[in-house]
Amino acid sequence: MTQHEYIFIAVSIILGLAITRLLHSAAIIARAHRRTRFHWASILWAFSILTYILQLWWVGWDLRSIQDWSFLDFVVLIFGSIFIYGSAEMALSVPNKKPLDMLQHNQNLGRASALSMLLYFLVGPYVNIFMLNNPVLPSLALPSIGILLMLLVIALPRLFVILSSMFAAYSCVILALTV
Repeated sequence: MTQHEYIFIAVSIILGLAITRLLHSAAIIARAHRRTRFHWASILWAFSILTYILQLWWVGWDLRSIQDWSFLDFVVLIFGSIFIYGSAEMALSVPNKKPLDMLQHNQNLGRASALSMLLYFLVGPYVNIFMLNNPVLPSLALPSIGILLMLLVIALPRLFVILSSMFAAYSCVILALTV
């Protein structure tokens, strides 16, 4: 077993749990559809988070060429996976005894999802610059856009509908550049 395979077992477990969390929350919301007020922006947000989960898994394949991994490399990937899990955990709230307004949730508690994504975007430059040897400027500029979007979601939750659309568009650009 290579170091890459060994390390990506841990990363894959965390990413698998993140996908499971998103799907589980979506299933609970679907079952409680009578007590749930759906909003397309919340669904778009969750789909964007799913995109980043899959994108990290995909980019992980590019890391197979690294022969000597450092403990810091491992920790950075684990924390990046944990941040994505945190974002997935908070992306969709499940209704309890009282009705759930998905948009209101994302304008309040959903900001924790944005904070977790902001932390994930801080991991990206390390992976791109130090592990994949990508150019510094794009490796800093592209995550900076994501960081700015997440700061706006956190600071201006009333603009969640617009910002979730911008986040989805940004996610598509990142996906196009990394696959």
